[in-house]
This record gives sequence, C-alpha cells and structure tokens, in this order.
Amino acid sequence: MKANVQWSISDRNLDITQTNSQRHLAIAVQATGGERPPLNLCLILDQSGSMGGTPIKTVRTAAKKIIDSLSPQDRISIIAFDHEAQVVVPNQPATDITAIKQAIEGIRAGGGTAIDAGLKLGIAEVAKGKTGTVSQIFLLTDGENEHGSNDRCLKLAQLAVSYSFTVSTLGFGNHWNQDVLEQLADAGNGSLAYIQNPDTAIQEFSRLFSRVQSVSLTNAYLVLTLQPQVRLAELKPIAQVLPETIELDVRREGEQAIVRLGDLMTNAPRVILANLYISQLPVGTHAIAYAEVQYDDPTLGSSLSTDKATIDVTAQAPYQPQPAPKVQQYILTLAKYRQTQIAETKLQAGDRTGAITMLQSATQTAIQMGDQNAATVLQENVTQLQTGQDLSEQAKKQTRIARSERAHV
Repeated sequence: MKANVQWSISDRNLDITQTNSQRHLAIAVQATGGERPPLNLCLILDQSGSMGGTPIKTVRTAAKKIIDSLSPQDRISIIAFDHEAQVVVPNQPATDITAIKQAIEGIRAGGGTAIDAGLKLGIAEVAKGKTGTVSQIFLLTDGENEHGSNDRCLKLAQLAVSYSFTVSTLGFGNHWNQDVLEQLADAGNGSLAYIQNPDTAIQEFSRLFSRVQSVSLTNAYLVLTLQPQVRLAELKPIAQVLPETIELDVRREGEQAIVRLGDLMTNAPRVILANLYISQLPVGTHAIAYAEVQYDDPTLGSSLSTDKATIDVTAQAPYQPQPAPKVQQYILTLAKYRQTQIAETKLQAGDRTGAITMLQSATQTAIQMGDQNAATVLQENVTQLQTGQDLSEQAKKQTRIARSERAHV
C-alpha cells in the first residue's frame, strides 16, 4: 500500500507582463494498491433519556448492522454514555458476533448527557487495539453536552488525533449542537453526519462505515516546498475540498508549508487547495513548488513518504490561458463553504440582511457547481429569512451539512 500524489493548477500558463499572478493549486492524495489493514472501530453511543423509544432502538439496529459488516480480523469496542459512561463491549476481535449483538441489545435510554465521558472511555478502549490497525471512533449524540465540558471534548479529540485515531460525529435529531459536533469532527480529522430522523440512521452509519473501510494509510502530512518566487496567501491559504470542505491549519518551517491530512482512502482522494501568488517570471517553464506526502502504513508499522512531485508553470509571451475546469470546481466548492459560513456568522450577530445576501451568493455558487441539493437548502433559508421567519434547528443543521458537501467533479 502506498500514497499517490497528483496535482493540477487553475491556469498552468503565466503572463510575463504581470508582476504578480494568483493561482490555485489542487493536490489530490489517495491510497493505492494492497489489502486494507484491519479496522479498529469504537462506537460511542448516547443512551441519555432523550434517546428513549424509537431513537435508541434505531441506533441499536444500525450498530448491529455495522457488526455484521466487520471481518474477523477487525476489532470492535462499544461505549454507551448518559451523564456517565460505561463499556458495553470491551475492545476485542469481531469474532463472537452473537455476544456483541446481545451486548448492544442491552443498551437502554435514561439519564443526562456527558459526551466527554463517553469520548474519554472510547479513546481508552481504542488504544487497546491500535497496533497494526486503522483506529476509528464514531460518536453519536442527540443533545447538548449538559453534564460535560465542550472544551474537554475538543481536547480529547485532539488527543485522539495525536494517537492517530480518527473521530467522526453523528448528530441525531434536531437538538444537538452543530458547532460542537463539527468542531469535534474537524479536530478529529473525521466527518460530521446528520441523522435527521430514525429512518436515515442506518444509511448514515453505513455511509461513514463504508468510508472508514477504505482507509489504508494514516497520519498523513502534506509537505509543500515553495520556491523563492512563490508565496501563500496571507489569510486562509490552504483548505481541504474533498471528501468534505474544511479550513486547514498550516505550519511553516522555512520555505515549507506543512498541513495534516489524516487518513488516506482507496476509494476517494483527499484534495487540498492552496492559494498561491507567483512573482513575475521570464519566458519558459519553471518549477514553483515541490509536493511530498509523509504517512504511516499500519500494516508495516512504519512511516513512509512519497517522491517529491514537481509543480511547474510556463511563463509566456503572448499569454494563452490554460484553465483547469476541475480546479475551478474546487474553487467554487470552497467559495460556497466560506459564503455560507459568513452568512451564519452574520445571522448570529443579528445582521439578517447581510446573512440573506451571503446565502443568495452561496446559492448561486451551488447552482454554478451543479450542487442542486445545497442550492435547494440554501434557497429555502433565504426564503424563510426574507419572509421574517427564524431558521429552525433542522434548517440550521441542513445548512451546516450542505456547506461542506463535496464537489461534483
């Protein structure tokens, strides 16, 4: 198993008469070849009183469906939490399926909600099976962290990442805190899923599970070495646009820009978009940067790196544009994300008119990129706000998911 790096740039040609040119560099990284390593999965499930009835029954069914999909070499652990947390299934090989399902069936709703208690216990269980595996945590909740600390949750997600564990979150219903669960998923290098009603629980669990099954390499970092005539944009220079959109923290070491990618999958690439400014160059082809990915192979138990990919442009006279449609699509994806984010901020600050304007822009961007689902959600928000209505909790959560949805490329 190895990592593959491919790149494209918004326009590979430069006009030699321009003193400065802006370009967007897209770097796609994907795992290729070999068999997937064993999965070390932990389900952390909310069993608070609000999960009573159909919700807890649905979650038990979804969890058992995942158990059926595990291979004997995979490992499983299950945590249930209310205002406290308990180990339902200790970390073990996924071999005694009947006993594991019986344990799941014993989960009953009652009590308050302490997400951090569940996450802390889940990390401890995952750690028991981390050697030679891909470690993943699914955390599901339907409510606020009323008996816990959101700051502690964030620190625990960061701790999980330091151990090369990935944390994905699932919000059930309409009363969970989208800010907290998105921050946990972002900090945990995972994904946020919205279970709008019990009927979609199995679908969302299965979608996340299918994704983690394709993870073959972990703890990946992109190292981008810039040439002297190239610089990154000052504000938000690098973001991920696939498989979902998220701003990335950049660590600078001399001429190198380093960003953490996390897991690498075989069925979908991680695509990173960097905003570059290139100084005036003489006629000819010039290397402007080198891209390398460092990563861990759990099967080998070793750290590896790709060969350095040379990223070049051609300075011309006369200048003939050579646009890359795929990169343009990535640019639109990031624009939709940022426009929607600004709209949310304006709405929270009481600027209803400003929020409507930004949501209209985001709607047009979604239409331009062919994302009809996001366009519909965003336009419905515009209509509600224009008629003097407040956005429902459901609408806010649909918007949060729509803004990060993948580009259609």
